[in-house]
Amino acid sequence: MKVVLAYSGGLDTSVILKMMQEKLNAEVVTVTVDVGQTEDFKKIEKKALKLGAVKHYTIDAKEKFAKEYLTKAIKGNALYEGSYPLATALARPLIAEKLIEIAKKEDADAIAHGCTGKGNDQVRFDLAVKALYPEIKIIAPVREWGLTRDWEMEYAKKNGIPVKEKIYSIDENLWGRSIEGGILEDPSEEAPEEVFEWTLSPEKTPEKPEYVTIEFEEGVPVALNGKEMDLVELIETLNFTAGKHGVGRIDHIEDRTVGIKSREVYEAPAAVTLIKAHKDLEKLVLTKWVLEFKEIVDSKWAWLTYNGLWFEPLREALDAFIDEVEVNVSGSVKVKLYKGNVTVVGRESENALYDTKLATYEKFSTFDQKLAVGFIELFGMQSVLAYSTKNKLKALYPSSTPVRAKKVVS
Repeated sequence: MKVVLAYSGGLDTSVILKMMQEKLNAEVVTVTVDVGQTEDFKKIEKKALKLGAVKHYTIDAKEKFAKEYLTKAIKGNALYEGSYPLATALARPLIAEKLIEIAKKEDADAIAHGCTGKGNDQVRFDLAVKALYPEIKIIAPVREWGLTRDWEMEYAKKNGIPVKEKIYSIDENLWGRSIEGGILEDPSEEAPEEVFEWTLSPEKTPEKPEYVTIEFEEGVPVALNGKEMDLVELIETLNFTAGKHGVGRIDHIEDRTVGIKSREVYEAPAAVTLIKAHKDLEKLVLTKWVLEFKEIVDSKWAWLTYNGLWFEPLREALDAFIDEVEVNVSGSVKVKLYKGNVTVVGRESENALYDTKLATYEKFSTFDQKLAVGFIELFGMQSVLAYSTKNKLKALYPSSTPVRAKKVVS
């Protein structure tokens, strides 16, 4: 039996690598997909081969991740439950795609991952594999064999598997960093500084604010402070710049796909900054009706992605709507980074629906104020009539019981 394993080099996947050889007599091919995590990939490969992998692949997918996934997330202002910028959720379908490529190349019998039965990632991986390669078997040893972290630590020690004693479970990619476990499982306790790597606490950030101007073309960021950059470089730059000002820390109670409420801590300096700037630019160039409807679309897009439904036709249909809307979302947004906050302080666009001559209160205004009288009369007609009718009925029937219309018999 040949199995392709999504391999991170951490405790779960290292134990799984060894156990599949023992329990299944499997030839294991390990795959590590680089989506922007700060790892020593040579070290991961060396560890996999030492633990018995017959072959290891390291795949650089950062550009694809940025161009095909993060652009969609930015244009869709993707925040799950209004807080989480979907870093982990966005990377899973891409990693699954790369696992499948290797599985086909190696003529493997199964694809394996280290997800638990409590988490969201099992749903994301499994549904992606089922959609793209339904013929292949999926193996999830942690879920199927009931593995626990303390048991895995003991197994690793007995079998000479080098692992670090870890308090926290951490996932990282270009778009963000998620941290859970340890003291974070108590939602009443403040997250300790030791869990953060990309952001400084507000107490340690610079005393002077920093201003950054972000340029967008059709909803996608293309330059910082006048310097054109590819999206990977732009995000990496903003992660550092916004992070040193404490921007991008998120601590919230989250509803997992499987029904469990969990306390989640994230760092996403670039994601938080870009989505805030992008949403502000949309307000400048889109009509209020489009903005109102797009909020519904954005929320549903984030929900589908978070819950592993990347290959759901509705997600693709929502993409089509978003792409059409974003054609006019070009311009620049100036943000102020200071003490953990990102504040939009300026915006401009050739497609702006803002007209100074209409908005101004000065004498050069082109707005005819007399038009407001008729507008107010028509706009509030039904509301005023309903309120008046209700109060007339109250006067006739002062009882606290609601008055209901009586059937009239002719």
